[in-house]
Amino acid sequence: MDGQEFYGEFSAWLDEVLKEELPEGIAAFNFNLYEGEDAFDIQLIGANRFDEADDDWACDEAFSSEEDVYYLPRESEDIEWQEGLSCAADLVDLYLDQGQYAGKLKAAQAVAIGFVDGDLTILYTRE
Repeated sequence: MDGQEFYGEFSAWLDEVLKEELPEGIAAFNFNLYEGEDAFDIQLIGANRFDEADDDWACDEAFSSEEDVYYLPRESEDIEWQEGLSCAADLVDLYLDQGQYAGKLKAAQAVAIGFVDGDLTILYTRE
């Protein structure tokens, strides 16, 4: 799976989510991943706190895109979760570099990604 081919659709989805006014006090963002049969679903949440040593910070939601998720197509059932995670992380990295509202994400302490029942990977931390 190559994130480049999905970037246009992903960035359009994320632009729509981020163009809205977000609640104040978001400490960090996380891209929640869900493994579906024919897609990896990506949801954006903003959390009230951030603790690099405790992934449970992502459970303290101040904001969520809720049912408005991006469906990252799964090219076949043979695609493992690791490849879905890698592709989704590439999409987020590209958005952090080129996205219209990347500044909103980078205003937080951190941006992470991970499956809702797994570990988080920090993709960005504000210095």
